[in-house]
Amino acid sequence: MMLQLALYYLLAINVITLAVYVADKIKAKRHAWRIPEATLLLLAAIGGSIGALIAIFVVRHKSQHLKFRYGVPAILLLQVALTVWMWEKLPMK
Repeated sequence: MMLQLALYYLLAINVITLAVYVADKIKAKRHAWRIPEATLLLLAAIGGSIGALIAIFVVRHKSQHLKFRYGVPAILLLQVALTVWMWEKLPMK
């Protein structure tokens, strides 16, 4: 049950993150008010790193910014490492 909730959360946060990155890309093209970079990175950090990577490499949003090009993959690697560590340490019932 807990694993299923975690998967639903990850799906939701990644869809939200992708949508926010795409919205910011559209705003950039229209020279409109932008979403702060800190918000974009926070979304990646709270589990939306896959959605952020899709936006960076497919939609090409923030692909020239080193903190996004290298920072978001680093966040994803840390999230994977933390997940593996937790999977090994937590008792499975």
